[in-house]
Amino acid sequence: MFDQLRALFSSASDYHTPLPESDARHAVGTLMVRAAKADKAYLFEEIELIDKILAKRNDLDVVEAAKMRASCERLEEEMPATEELATILKGAISTEEKEATLRALWHVVFADGVETEEEDQVLHEIEAVLGVSPKRAKQLHDEVMATDMGKPRSG
Repeated sequence: MFDQLRALFSSASDYHTPLPESDARHAVGTLMVRAAKADKAYLFEEIELIDKILAKRNDLDVVEAAKMRASCERLEEEMPATEELATILKGAISTEEKEATLRALWHVVFADGVETEEEDQVLHEIEAVLGVSPKRAKQLHDEVMATDMGKPRSG
């Protein structure tokens, strides 16, 4: 399955590092990495939160979660279109899981205490592909913002 997806994104000769299987779990992780990098600053707080979310959602220990994130980082670099990543999830996860995914993505966006236009754009693109209505997407955004933006930041 992954070979077919890879062929859609670029020629096989462009890949130098073996990529993990492109399943829903890796697609979610890859989207979190993409959301964190959207503002051109991939910060420790975002990396740490991605690891925690991956560990919790996938029942992984700290090392396994970090390895999965590293795989997702490679996928993020190799898979050019956010829409194509989100499409992997669209049919593979339930409505509840789509909403949980969006919450996780917003948590990553807010991890550094700043929400940028670039991050908004990426998240809105993902919301549209997943089929989450703009009204519901706004509710999810506001719920996460209310909990995350009020927390003190380290540093």
